[in-house]
Amino acid sequence: MTLPLENIMKFGVQTIYRRTEPAVGPWTPDTEDARRLIRLVDNLGYDSMWVGDHVAFTIPILESITQLSWACGQSERLTFGTGIYLLPLRHPTPVAKAISTLDHLCGGKLIFGVGVGGEFPNEFEACGIPVNERGARLNEGIAVLRKLWHGGKVSNDGKFYPFPDIELLPTPLQKGGPPIWCGGRSEGALARAGKLCDGYISYVVTPEMFSDSMEKISAAAEAAGRDMEAYGTGHLLFLRIDDSYEKALDAATEALSVRYAMDFRRPAQKYCALGPPADIAAKIEAFKAAGVRHFVLDFVGPYEQRDQQITRFAKEVRPLLGVA
Repeated sequence: MTLPLENIMKFGVQTIYRRTEPAVGPWTPDTEDARRLIRLVDNLGYDSMWVGDHVAFTIPILESITQLSWACGQSERLTFGTGIYLLPLRHPTPVAKAISTLDHLCGGKLIFGVGVGGEFPNEFEACGIPVNERGARLNEGIAVLRKLWHGGKVSNDGKFYPFPDIELLPTPLQKGGPPIWCGGRSEGALARAGKLCDGYISYVVTPEMFSDSMEKISAAAEAAGRDMEAYGTGHLLFLRIDDSYEKALDAATEALSVRYAMDFRRPAQKYCALGPPADIAAKIEAFKAAGVRHFVLDFVGPYEQRDQQITRFAKEVRPLLGVA
């Protein structure tokens, strides 16, 4: 089957509170700085803001739902999203309640991106979750969310989250709940995206890899007999605008090597959009041709230059893509 994709491109910004890389001095959450960033993104005409999720990570990271509950009060226009939320680390029932509440606070402008994680096994152990159960837990967790968001009394007799009749009130503002976008690159993740989810959001893939993933997602959706009016597609793209490719690569490598505690130069060469505006636009066009419609932009490099990067993209790259 052919998935019903949007006709237009949308652009969002990843991360609301500052990161530590490259870092000078201790990291401290700065609410006023975050408020100013949201206003900048809003005023420049971006479509959304996104946050990642970990219980424990290589660098400080704030809890995602709490962040978004505050952030959505700073803009009446922007959509907010999780990219991505590690649902298997939590019981889905309280998550369903929290996301239902957040959907109301966001005015129904919320995308709930979920995934299995697993690259940091210790955070699963710290939460009492066997890391090898994360895929099965995510599948059941999505089903629990759907049940609770649908309304009325429901029960669940699954392996991980059995419970008797309960009713979640209020249900989300968006009928049936916010769209659930699934992340991941494995065969299981792509099958999940096709069978269970409203969209797919990728990470560290090439346009060719994304195109291959869309074929597998389409096949899974068709095998499940799904009839969808719309299917969301997103990609989290590491991005650095600079005068030359080499300068952009050096800045991206430094930032991402700190974030992921590894030498990220080769992955940066493969997965990032780097260099002058025309080169950035060409990379985005390649992803669009592969099926991406919502780009979640992760501007990498010195934190003090982030606002400049966000502004340059809006004024120098977006016009090249035919987006006002």
